[in-house]
Amino acid sequence: MLSYRDDWIVKSNVESGDGYSDIVIKIPDDEIGMIIEVKYGEDADMDKGCADVLAQIERMNYSAILEDDEVQTIYKYGVACYKKRCKIVKA
Repeated sequence: MLSYRDDWIVKSNVESGDGYSDIVIKIPDDEIGMIIEVKYGEDADMDKGCADVLAQIERMNYSAILEDDEVQTIYKYGVACYKKRCKIVKA
């Protein structure tokens, strides 16, 4: 779904920082990168799920792979899913 653009580099479950990020996207021409982490929102607490995911992105330093490539702008997204609902937040 995210790789429809030929100029986007999309990787899933890639080693970065101190762990493996769910999705890393790099747009080389624009020097933009994105980290997307997805978790199941336990007990339908979507706010807590999103907060936990954003904290994990920071704690595990998932942006390191983009920083090493000198990406200038890095967006970080946390996604919490529960049954058929989801919530997305941007750091």
